[in-house]
Amino acid sequence: MSVLGTIARRVGHHRWFGTAARLLVPADRAVGRLTRGRIVALGLAPSLILTTTGRRSGKPRSNPLLYVRDGDAYVVIGSNWGQTHQPGWSMNLLADPAAEVAVKGRRIPVRAEVATGTERDRLWELLVTAWPAYRAYVRRAGGREIRVFRLVPVGRGAAGDSTLRG
Repeated sequence: MSVLGTIARRVGHHRWFGTAARLLVPADRAVGRLTRGRIVALGLAPSLILTTTGRRSGKPRSNPLLYVRDGDAYVVIGSNWGQTHQPGWSMNLLADPAAEVAVKGRRIPVRAEVATGTERDRLWELLVTAWPAYRAYVRRAGGREIRVFRLVPVGRGAAGDSTLRG
């Protein structure tokens, strides 16, 4: 992890970081779009761009997110920077689990699965190991359970498929 990434992990617990980070999301989206997903979160942590279908608009909606790997799947969390409401992208995935991720410049179709029970607990530990501030986000969100999703590659993005191009 870079020096900036280490600093970000340390300050990520503070409320002001969540506010500042939310303000940077539009810039992060633009950088991710311009670099075709090669640079997300300013390269501070493993990040991807998740594109969902808007549940009301039907339009594509893209969001930069931190992720961890779980086998071939990508694990993301609907933390919404510790706000008391769920992020729109997580509700979009509940309405339509078909989505796409851009990771290191590769676009991969995925299907979202909401993690529950012991599977959620296991994935939660992977997430907080990568970004310990998620624990603080739960406190800021009033203790609400934060959704954890496994994004499983499908079709041309599935494991062992060599058709992806970077």
